[in-house]
Amino acid sequence: MVPHYVSRSLEPVLGQAVSEFPAVFLTGPRQSGKTTLLLHMFRGQYRYVSVEPPDVRSAAVKDPRGFLKRFPAPVIIDEVQHAPDLIVYIKELIDSKRSRAGQYLLTGSQNLLAAERVTESLAGRAAVLRLLPLSRREAMGQPRRPLAWEARQQLSKSGADRIWSEFLRGGYSELVANRKRDTSRWHSSYIQTYLERDLRSLRQVGDLTQYQIFLRVLAARSAQLLSLTDVARELGVAVNTIKAWLSILEATYQVTVVRPYFANIGKRLVKTPKVYFSDVGTLCHLVGLKDPEHAAAGPMGGAILETAVLSEIIRSLTHQGLDPQVYFWRTAAGTEVDFIVDTGSGLVPLEVKLSSTPRPAMASSIRAFQRDLGSLAMPGYVVHGGDVRLPLGPGATALPFADL
Repeated sequence: MVPHYVSRSLEPVLGQAVSEFPAVFLTGPRQSGKTTLLLHMFRGQYRYVSVEPPDVRSAAVKDPRGFLKRFPAPVIIDEVQHAPDLIVYIKELIDSKRSRAGQYLLTGSQNLLAAERVTESLAGRAAVLRLLPLSRREAMGQPRRPLAWEARQQLSKSGADRIWSEFLRGGYSELVANRKRDTSRWHSSYIQTYLERDLRSLRQVGDLTQYQIFLRVLAARSAQLLSLTDVARELGVAVNTIKAWLSILEATYQVTVVRPYFANIGKRLVKTPKVYFSDVGTLCHLVGLKDPEHAAAGPMGGAILETAVLSEIIRSLTHQGLDPQVYFWRTAAGTEVDFIVDTGSGLVPLEVKLSSTPRPAMASSIRAFQRDLGSLAMPGYVVHGGDVRLPLGPGATALPFADL
């Protein structure tokens, strides 16, 4: 049975990019729906070829000009990172017909090699877009719904009772479209595939078993300040090894690094960051959670809800074609705001609370941030796991996660 297609927020952005640029490079993690999206929007208008099968990859690597002659534009070339030198020859063809938009639609599940070549070879010729796993609004059939601070009116409330089951599943297309899939088995298979394919094609990791332990150690520290030295000591490996492993996770869209907000950009880069897994289902799987009640009531409950909030913000903004700027805020005295979203016109503070009973005291750190940042600070939100939306005093609103 063909899975039901889930409409994506990126569709209008992608359509516009294809109408304006000779090439579009759609990147994102494996299984996020890149191929499905392109075939849904452009099937019948474009040829399609995947460079992943070994025989096709060999043909593209050995004779790139011949390969592109066999698959002339307009064409979708899937998993182009397996033959990144193709991009140089695509540039050659584009330059001979520069006025034509939408000639090549390229996908890649790694952001390291292929995107670097796109930047170097197709500067000004290619739009680079990211497709992440589904945001909750996409999974709920509301891909155009704005985020809370973008909305002009109060959103309708959704039941909070099912969100923990959704967290365990995560946002990968196959799990959202096919509710009968075994969640744990799918995530286990995904992680194994990721380890075998992406890691080995990026660089020699060495001991894959040790790397799997690293993933679980990192998951247990989700939403905390991350000391690479502590992780290295626990695993018995060098700090530079941990840095390299973390960079691979970032390059393959498996984690999001959140840095502290400082007006001085240099300070943001050197201060201790927090690391979140990009998909909340991946996080739940790595820490061994299979039951929604245990996930909500256990010691990882706060980290899971924070991960879900960050994921929804990142995916929703990314799928609008934007580059999300999300930080956390922490003072020397220990006052902390979980997330600061830089909208370009102001800073939106968000606190995340497990409690379903929001109280004004939960917004105290938001008010401290607003006092310190003055006119830069916008109204803030306490995002919680319940159903209630209500004001928590000046400049702060309690917002159910379902209404984010």
